[in-house]
Amino acid sequence: MNLLHGKLGPQFDALLFDNDGMLVSSMESVHRCWTRWAREYGITEEAFAAVELHGRPAAEIIADLLPEDVRAGALARIEVLETEDVAGGVVLLPGTKELLSALPAGRWAVVTSATRPLAEARLREVGIDFSEMVAADDITRGKPDPEPFLLAAARLGVDPARCAVFEDAPAGLAAGRAAGMTTVALTTTHPAAGLDADVVVRDLSAVSVLVGADGVTIETDDRP
Repeated sequence: MNLLHGKLGPQFDALLFDNDGMLVSSMESVHRCWTRWAREYGITEEAFAAVELHGRPAAEIIADLLPEDVRAGALARIEVLETEDVAGGVVLLPGTKELLSALPAGRWAVVTSATRPLAEARLREVGIDFSEMVAADDITRGKPDPEPFLLAAARLGVDPARCAVFEDAPAGLAAGRAAGMTTVALTTTHPAAGLDADVVVRDLSAVSVLVGADGVTIETDDRP
């Protein structure tokens, strides 16, 4: 339906948020760390540029670039590089704190392609508290597979059809659709033309929520 202004409904039982590019931005840190990592492992610029980094688990990115016998070490290395780069490398995106502060625990979760230690470090860096998270450590298939979002719904004890997914990457939006959820796209990392979602907005400052006994109503009031 691609609404750009007004209410998105019916009411939802839970809202599921990607982390990087959605709640926070660590794009400069990601580029810096992965570029260094690629050099260390002798990956050509052409091979590295051909791989989609954003919105995918590191293990899947590495599997696209390196043989199996070195993947475990390579995964541990990028985890170290990114975790060490968190301080000063993460920025809170507009509207994040205002929206999350309006949602009670049990009504929302973070669903990220990062590992739990890295995701938690990034959220701590900008002062975001959360009660539920699905991270790369928790799943066997990452986005665009629906497993991460379906697991989040199960942990919150809600029907997937009554969940709204907030994503900035095509892989995450595809996962939300495959899970049977309503999708809200932010143009924080990709242009609107490349985002297939029920709703497209600029950032979370364009989204407000009303929480009632029957669920959460989402309103959008801006254009991307």
